[in-house]
Amino acid sequence: MNHTKKKKFLIYIGILVILLLVFLRFGLYYLKSDGFSGLSLALPILLLCFILFALCTSAFFSAWVYQDCKKRNDDPVLWVIIVFVTTPFIGLLVYFLRRPESKMVCPACGHRISIKAKYCEECGTHIEKEDHGIMVKQGTHDLKFIVAGIVSMALMLVCLTGFIIGAISGNGINTDIASGDRVWNLGTISMNYNTYLNDVWKLDFRSASEGFVEEQKMTIMDADSQFLYADISCNTVPDGATLVLWLTQGDVAKSVDVTNLAEPLEYPLHEFENGEISVRLQINGVENTVSEIKIQ
Repeated sequence: MNHTKKKKFLIYIGILVILLLVFLRFGLYYLKSDGFSGLSLALPILLLCFILFALCTSAFFSAWVYQDCKKRNDDPVLWVIIVFVTTPFIGLLVYFLRRPESKMVCPACGHRISIKAKYCEECGTHIEKEDHGIMVKQGTHDLKFIVAGIVSMALMLVCLTGFIIGAISGNGINTDIASGDRVWNLGTISMNYNTYLNDVWKLDFRSASEGFVEEQKMTIMDADSQFLYADISCNTVPDGATLVLWLTQGDVAKSVDVTNLAEPLEYPLHEFENGEISVRLQINGVENTVSEIKIQ
């Protein structure tokens, strides 16, 4: 009995740890992204609710599997881990394919036998059909977990649908390249690397969706004497393609076409103030581009 309680306790602790990690991940992202700047609060809330309801769905179905395994004398903890980790859809499918047959206890010797058995394979005692009917009736159990899992799944799908519709429509997502808020992309980029080390931003990409924006926060220490250094090479430039460098800080936004730089750009920063500045590259069709940008 104590062993069973210990297993349940460990499962509850594991679920709690997972939930705490989810909230921690969102908290760290919140701090790193300036509080979801440029993004409607509804979208991260929908995404967070989707994750929480997904975890609840897994937890409820895992709880049902736990009880079902115990009744079938199988390893409940192992199957709970499988269902929770592989998502309830795949986990439940695997469980039902592998699900052991329901068993009953022989009234004569106590050996566990199939509820369909007519005789005990251990002692040979005849099993009455009435007992079989009783055992089948007892096989329906813990419907509360199934119902709760289905409800959680429905709410999860509602949140996911709302998030997808909001993201696709662009409502609540800032895409204004000249905005002082963060710019969010609705497209894709094929990237080799994107690093920011020792105050140097290095970006190497193969291609990107039209108008895709890569952004990096930098710091101006002395606006009167410092300048932005940008060494950018666009190796593939189709007709009409451009690469535009944007500098934004509050209401101030400046842009420079850096598609065909003959030599590294040195842009003065006296129009800005000391502090954080957003450095952006707006990709309009250029491909196979390598860039190194820093403030010095």
